[in-house]
Amino acid sequence: MRIVFFGTPEFAVPTLNAVARSHEIALVVAQPDKPAGRGMRMQTPAVAVRANELPLPLVQPAKIRTPELLDSVAALKPDVGVVIAYGKILPAALLAIPRHGFINVHASVLPKYRGAAPIQRAIEAGETTTGVTIMRVDEELDHGPMLSVETLEIAPDERTPSLARRLSELGARAILPVLAAIDEGSAKETPQDHSQATVAPKIARHEGAIRWTDSAASIYNRFRAFDPWPGIFFEWRGEAVKLTDLVWGRLSSLPPSAGSKAGATPEPGTIESLDAHGVVIATVDDALRIVEMQRPGKPRAAAADVARGLGWRAGERLE
Repeated sequence: MRIVFFGTPEFAVPTLNAVARSHEIALVVAQPDKPAGRGMRMQTPAVAVRANELPLPLVQPAKIRTPELLDSVAALKPDVGVVIAYGKILPAALLAIPRHGFINVHASVLPKYRGAAPIQRAIEAGETTTGVTIMRVDEELDHGPMLSVETLEIAPDERTPSLARRLSELGARAILPVLAAIDEGSAKETPQDHSQATVAPKIARHEGAIRWTDSAASIYNRFRAFDPWPGIFFEWRGEAVKLTDLVWGRLSSLPPSAGSKAGATPEPGTIESLDAHGVVIATVDDALRIVEMQRPGKPRAAAADVARGLGWRAGERLE
């Protein structure tokens, strides 16, 4: 089939590769180059880089609602459109152009986690399974009928980059049978149960802020979900200390801290131990072993070294 492909980040590249091997891609549409990183240098999105390598026709319009773009897509007479993590909602006039409409590869089992951050929100919520949904695109957010659902398990210590990589590969495998079924006229669509829908809004930096009165599970899941950005951090005397590596450890397996009574549950924020293995800090219901930390403007370092630089001591309570 003749396909127009809309996508931007690395997550979309495996699907672009898979579709390009089996179909004719008449056009790739990606977001424009943008400044990123500390030096704010212009960076080309991963889909655009890959389209140039293949090579495939590529455009990176600042706006997709212009008559020029709509006319150029219509002139290609595409059979179907594929969109994956493009970054903008496609207008109805564009959705109507391909003969078979647009299909989307979404990184959740719909109707759960509709929105911009389904992978992070699933990990944050402590989900143990997730998947990809191939769906027909309509004018509402992640709302259209489903053509295929594939699932996988989330490992207990898995972070966003690892899960995103596995889901991107799963999506690339899942889309090909759907395209074949569309071409043959045998594709089956299942409406979503909209009453079960949940949203997965874009991550904001402030969500990385933790409190030791939070549960250990909540802190650990946010650590996994918000890797690499925004990470998790807490305020210590006006300084945002970032926790860049940690392990969920249970209080029952840890020795009592200096100054605590044997068998007593330490108050949240109490430093249980501070040694070469890390810094163990009590939460409201358990404990976390901090392996690596980072102070503002400084490189990552062993947690015990950073803690000593901050003047922490075993038995102290971080408030």
